[in-house]
Amino acid sequence: MDINNLREVILAFVPVCEQEREDRRMMLEYMDLFHNLLVRENEIAHFTASSWLVNADRTRALMVYHNIYRSWSWTGGHADGDADLLSVAQREAMEETGLTSVHPISPFPMSLEILPVPAHIKRGKYVVPHLHLNLTYALEADEKVPIHNRPEENSAARWFALDEAVSHSEEKDMRIIYSKLNEWIRTHE
Repeated sequence: MDINNLREVILAFVPVCEQEREDRRMMLEYMDLFHNLLVRENEIAHFTASSWLVNADRTRALMVYHNIYRSWSWTGGHADGDADLLSVAQREAMEETGLTSVHPISPFPMSLEILPVPAHIKRGKYVVPHLHLNLTYALEADEKVPIHNRPEENSAARWFALDEAVSHSEEKDMRIIYSKLNEWIRTHE
Protein backbone atom coordinates (compact mmCIF):
# COMPACT_ATOMS: atom_id res chain seq x y z
CA MET A 1 0.00 0.00 0.00
CA ASP A 2 1.21 3.50 -0.75
CA ILE A 3 0.16 6.96 0.37
CA ASN A 4 -2.45 7.16 -2.41
CA ASN A 5 -4.11 4.00 -1.11
CA LEU A 6 -4.08 5.51 2.37
CA ARG A 7 -5.79 8.61 0.95
CA GLU A 8 -8.47 6.31 -0.51
CA VAL A 9 -8.96 4.66 2.91
CA ILE A 10 -9.43 8.08 4.51
CA LEU A 11 -11.75 9.27 1.74
CA ALA A 12 -13.87 6.12 2.12
CA PHE A 13 -14.13 6.55 5.90
CA VAL A 14 -17.65 7.60 6.93
CA PRO A 15 -17.49 9.98 9.91
CA VAL A 16 -20.04 9.47 12.68
CA CYS A 17 -19.46 12.76 14.51
CA GLU A 18 -18.16 16.27 14.01
CA GLN A 19 -14.74 15.38 15.43
CA GLU A 20 -14.24 12.64 12.82
CA ARG A 21 -15.60 14.82 10.01
CA GLU A 22 -13.26 17.72 10.83
CA ASP A 23 -10.22 15.54 11.57
CA ARG A 24 -10.77 13.65 8.29
CA ARG A 25 -10.89 16.98 6.43
CA MET A 26 -7.67 18.14 8.08
CA MET A 27 -5.87 14.84 7.39
CA LEU A 28 -6.65 15.21 3.70
CA GLU A 29 -5.41 18.83 3.77
CA TYR A 30 -2.16 17.75 5.45
CA MET A 31 -1.76 15.08 2.75
CA ASP A 32 -1.96 17.87 0.15
CA LEU A 33 0.60 19.99 2.01
CA PHE A 34 3.24 17.44 3.02
CA HIS A 35 4.93 14.62 1.13
CA ASN A 36 6.41 12.94 4.22
CA LEU A 37 3.49 12.24 6.59
CA LEU A 38 4.42 8.56 6.93
CA VAL A 39 7.66 9.32 8.79
CA ARG A 40 8.53 10.97 12.09
CA GLU A 41 10.91 13.33 10.31
CA ASN A 42 7.83 15.45 9.67
CA GLU A 43 7.89 17.20 13.04
CA ILE A 44 4.55 18.95 12.47
CA ALA A 45 2.36 15.90 11.87
CA HIS A 46 2.70 12.23 10.89
CA PHE A 47 0.54 9.14 10.60
CA THR A 48 0.04 6.67 13.42
CA ALA A 49 -2.24 3.69 13.89
CA SER A 50 -3.96 2.50 17.05
CA SER A 51 -6.17 -0.40 17.94
CA TRP A 52 -9.08 -1.02 20.24
CA LEU A 53 -8.14 -4.58 21.07
CA VAL A 54 -11.04 -6.66 22.39
CA ASN A 55 -11.70 -10.27 23.35
CA ALA A 56 -13.78 -12.68 21.25
CA ASP A 57 -17.07 -11.89 22.98
CA ARG A 58 -16.23 -8.17 22.82
CA THR A 59 -16.76 -7.49 26.50
CA ARG A 60 -13.17 -6.63 27.43
CA ALA A 61 -10.44 -4.38 26.02
CA LEU A 62 -6.70 -4.92 26.38
CA MET A 63 -4.91 -1.78 27.55
CA VAL A 64 -1.28 -0.95 28.29
CA TYR A 65 0.05 1.45 30.90
CA HIS A 66 1.88 3.98 28.73
CA ASN A 67 5.17 5.23 30.20
CA ILE A 68 5.13 8.70 28.58
CA TYR A 69 1.44 9.52 29.15
CA ARG A 70 1.32 7.77 32.55
CA SER A 71 -2.10 6.37 31.78
CA TRP A 72 -3.84 3.20 30.69
CA SER A 73 -4.00 3.44 26.94
CA TRP A 74 -4.84 1.67 23.70
CA THR A 75 -2.02 0.09 21.70
CA GLY A 76 -0.53 1.82 18.70
CA GLY A 77 2.44 3.46 17.10
CA HIS A 78 4.03 5.33 14.23
CA ALA A 79 3.62 4.39 10.57
CA ASP A 80 7.41 4.68 10.09
CA GLY A 81 7.02 4.63 6.31
CA ASP A 82 4.27 1.98 6.13
CA ALA A 83 1.05 3.26 4.52
CA ASP A 84 -0.81 0.06 5.50
CA LEU A 85 -2.03 1.38 8.84
CA LEU A 86 -4.03 -1.77 9.61
CA SER A 87 -0.77 -3.70 9.48
CA VAL A 88 0.87 -1.07 11.69
CA ALA A 89 -1.97 -1.36 14.24
CA GLN A 90 -1.66 -5.15 14.30
CA ARG A 91 2.13 -5.09 14.64
CA GLU A 92 2.04 -2.53 17.45
CA ALA A 93 -0.69 -4.44 19.32
CA MET A 94 1.43 -7.59 19.30
CA GLU A 95 4.69 -5.80 20.17
CA GLU A 96 3.15 -3.93 23.10
CA THR A 97 1.23 -6.85 24.62
CA GLY A 98 3.25 -9.95 23.76
CA LEU A 99 0.34 -11.43 21.83
CA THR A 100 1.36 -13.52 18.83
CA SER A 101 -1.95 -13.22 17.01
CA VAL A 102 -4.49 -10.43 16.61
CA HIS A 103 -7.24 -10.31 13.99
CA PRO A 104 -9.06 -7.35 12.47
CA ILE A 105 -12.78 -7.19 13.17
CA SER A 106 -12.99 -5.04 10.05
CA PRO A 107 -10.35 -4.17 7.44
CA PHE A 108 -11.49 -0.55 7.64
CA PRO A 109 -10.72 1.97 10.39
CA MET A 110 -13.30 2.24 13.15
CA SER A 111 -12.29 5.79 13.98
CA LEU A 112 -9.87 8.51 13.04
CA GLU A 113 -8.56 11.36 15.10
CA ILE A 114 -5.87 14.01 15.16
CA LEU A 115 -4.11 13.78 18.50
CA PRO A 116 -1.87 16.52 19.92
CA VAL A 117 1.38 15.18 21.36
CA PRO A 118 3.10 17.39 23.94
CA ALA A 119 6.86 17.84 23.99
CA HIS A 120 8.61 14.97 25.77
CA ILE A 121 11.86 13.06 26.09
CA LYS A 122 12.05 9.70 24.33
CA ARG A 123 15.15 7.51 24.57
CA GLY A 124 17.08 10.51 25.87
CA LYS A 125 16.09 12.80 22.98
CA TYR A 126 13.80 15.81 23.08
CA VAL A 127 10.70 15.41 20.88
CA VAL A 128 8.95 18.63 19.82
CA PRO A 129 5.17 19.01 20.17
CA HIS A 130 3.42 17.64 17.09
CA LEU A 131 0.25 15.96 15.80
CA HIS A 132 -0.54 12.30 15.30
CA LEU A 133 -2.82 11.71 12.31
CA ASN A 134 -4.27 8.52 13.74
CA LEU A 135 -6.43 5.77 12.27
CA THR A 136 -7.88 3.34 14.81
CA TYR A 137 -8.72 -0.28 13.99
CA ALA A 138 -10.89 -2.78 15.86
CA LEU A 139 -8.80 -5.87 16.60
CA GLU A 140 -9.65 -9.11 18.37
CA ALA A 141 -7.42 -11.41 20.43
CA ASP A 142 -7.77 -14.44 22.68
CA GLU A 143 -7.81 -13.16 26.26
CA LYS A 144 -6.59 -16.55 27.53
CA VAL A 145 -3.23 -16.11 25.81
CA PRO A 146 -0.54 -14.78 28.17
CA ILE A 147 0.29 -11.09 27.81
CA HIS A 148 3.20 -8.99 28.98
CA ASN A 149 4.35 -5.41 28.81
CA ARG A 150 7.06 -3.86 26.63
CA PRO A 151 9.25 -2.07 29.20
CA GLU A 152 10.64 0.56 26.81
CA GLU A 153 7.07 1.74 26.09
CA ASN A 154 4.71 0.52 28.78
CA SER A 155 4.90 -0.84 32.30
CA ALA A 156 1.83 -3.12 32.26
CA ALA A 157 -0.74 -4.80 30.02
CA ARG A 158 -4.17 -5.78 31.29
CA TRP A 159 -7.67 -6.73 30.15
CA PHE A 160 -10.48 -4.45 31.38
CA ALA A 161 -14.26 -4.58 31.01
CA LEU A 162 -15.11 -2.09 28.24
CA ASP A 163 -16.42 0.68 30.51
CA GLU A 164 -13.66 0.02 33.03
CA ALA A 165 -11.08 0.57 30.26
CA VAL A 166 -12.48 4.05 29.73
CA SER A 167 -12.54 4.97 33.43
CA HIS A 168 -8.95 3.80 33.99
CA SER A 169 -7.56 6.29 31.49
CA GLU A 170 -6.01 9.34 33.14
CA GLU A 171 -6.33 11.29 29.89
CA LYS A 172 -9.67 13.12 29.85
CA ASP A 173 -9.66 13.65 26.08
CA MET A 174 -8.90 9.98 25.46
CA ARG A 175 -11.85 8.87 27.60
CA ILE A 176 -14.12 10.51 25.02
CA ILE A 177 -12.44 8.58 22.22
CA TYR A 178 -12.44 5.27 24.12
CA SER A 179 -16.17 5.68 24.83
CA LYS A 180 -16.75 6.21 21.12
CA LEU A 181 -14.75 3.06 20.34
CA ASN A 182 -16.80 1.06 22.85
CA GLU A 183 -19.97 2.25 21.14
CA TRP A 184 -18.58 1.06 17.80
CA ILE A 185 -17.74 -2.36 19.31
CA ARG A 186 -21.24 -2.68 20.77
CA THR A 187 -22.99 -1.81 17.50
CA HIS A 188 -20.86 -3.80 15.00
CA GLU A 189 -21.39 -7.53 15.12
